[in-house]
Amino acid sequence: MNWPARSVSRAKPFVFVLGLMPLARWFWLGYHDALTANPAEFLSRSSGTWTLVCLLVTLSITPVRQLLGQPALVRLRRMCGLFTFFYATLHALAWAWWDRGFEPTGMVADVLKRPFITVGMAAFILLLLLALTSTQGSIRRLGKRWQTLHRAVYFIGILAILHYFWHKAGKNDFSTVIIYGAVLAALLGWRVQRWLRSARPAAVVAARGQASKAHARSGG
Repeated sequence: MNWPARSVSRAKPFVFVLGLMPLARWFWLGYHDALTANPAEFLSRSSGTWTLVCLLVTLSITPVRQLLGQPALVRLRRMCGLFTFFYATLHALAWAWWDRGFEPTGMVADVLKRPFITVGMAAFILLLLLALTSTQGSIRRLGKRWQTLHRAVYFIGILAILHYFWHKAGKNDFSTVIIYGAVLAALLGWRVQRWLRSARPAAVVAARGQASKAHARSGG
């Protein structure tokens, strides 16, 4: 049985509160002076982790709704995507403020010289573009180009994992990178498999059409 769109819409406040839980946790830890010995590093690392978690949740909505046969779940995708951008913005601000002191020259130099900062900034800029075009007005204006543009989220996922990998490489800690990377690979692999399955019948139909035309030209 399909869940009505109204039921999914009613779940939005719950999803919204759930999305704010990491932020609430930071305030709680800060109030109790429990943000570890290095609060800046903790908040920077935690905001980056939650960006990746929200991104993977966003990417999982399409497979889940198709596997469960619940198309109304698509109504949650935009909110999850915006939470991804929200935590990515906090992560970028943490770097710009605590690492670079909002000094433009130092920020540009950091982006150009440190590969993990380069790919992280590229992912953030793409996320910004998707967030700015996530409105219904943008969907109407861009038409079919909107869907093409928003497929960049797959590339963002790859950049995010690469950013995380290079960051963890300096600490020789790859356990969480492997987990997140495996989840992303599964989500992208599912999409590739679906695309191949849908493309195969189209290719067969095209081949049959070409064969029919050739047969007609030969006078058979």
